[in-house]
Amino acid sequence: MTNLDQFESTFKSADKARFSYESVSLQKLLVVTDGDQETASRFCSNVEQMLVGATGIESLQLSVVLGDDFNKISTLLQLIDERQPDLVCTYRNLHVEAADYPYSLGGYLDVLTQVSTTPVLVMPHPRFDACPTSTQSVMAITDHLTGDDHLVSFATALTTAGGTLSLTHVEDLATFERYIETIGKVPEIDTSSAQQFLLEQLLREPRDYMESCAEVLGSQGLPFEVKSHVSVGHHLADYRRLVEEHDVDLLVLNTKDEDQLAIHGLAYPLTIELRRTPMLLL
Repeated sequence: MTNLDQFESTFKSADKARFSYESVSLQKLLVVTDGDQETASRFCSNVEQMLVGATGIESLQLSVVLGDDFNKISTLLQLIDERQPDLVCTYRNLHVEAADYPYSLGGYLDVLTQVSTTPVLVMPHPRFDACPTSTQSVMAITDHLTGDDHLVSFATALTTAGGTLSLTHVEDLATFERYIETIGKVPEIDTSSAQQFLLEQLLREPRDYMESCAEVLGSQGLPFEVKSHVSVGHHLADYRRLVEEHDVDLLVLNTKDEDQLAIHGLAYPLTIELRRTPMLLL
């Protein structure tokens, strides 16, 4: 490696992504159900109980969409556009006869998470699963947390005072091993050194970013603890384990992908498998 290459690498290594805090206010909540007024009232009570104390919610202005108010996605999107909520709250498989069908979000939610710019809070289905009573434990998950200020800021807004915000990053082991296997076929590169230094750098970047998140959020005087979890492993299995170990009340995920219409790759299997965990889908 030339001196110029060494200088350039050192310079780039020192250029760390810093968290920029985005103030998020969530006051207007639109609750979407496929039931009657009685069902909606019970669901609204569960939502209110869970969100009381979240740092981004000073007071809740609730409006409700009942099952008879819409029978196609275009009508639901129009209702959301008319009411301009800060947050839509609903559950899986709206207007689906087999509401507990385990391998789908349902057509309404699939489209809503991709078309609408309004964040969607997906709660456990009120007919089958109990809802957490607070957001004491919130976890932000993405396959590339570094630099995702928007995601972290929304997770911050929904963490209860006195609770814990967990920032997580799992470097995918299968992908890493594939890169190392490819590097091993290039004679000019020392495979052993590449494996060591590449993994160190891959894990250092999210750690540095999470440190800046904790520093900035601490300077804002926000009343909760920030914890970091950085590891290498298997995305879905490790995230499921972390959710269980930390008794997570709310997951915060990105669902939109610039390169495709379908829901973002990591978010979809998590939303399907973790059906009893409320999720904020951005």
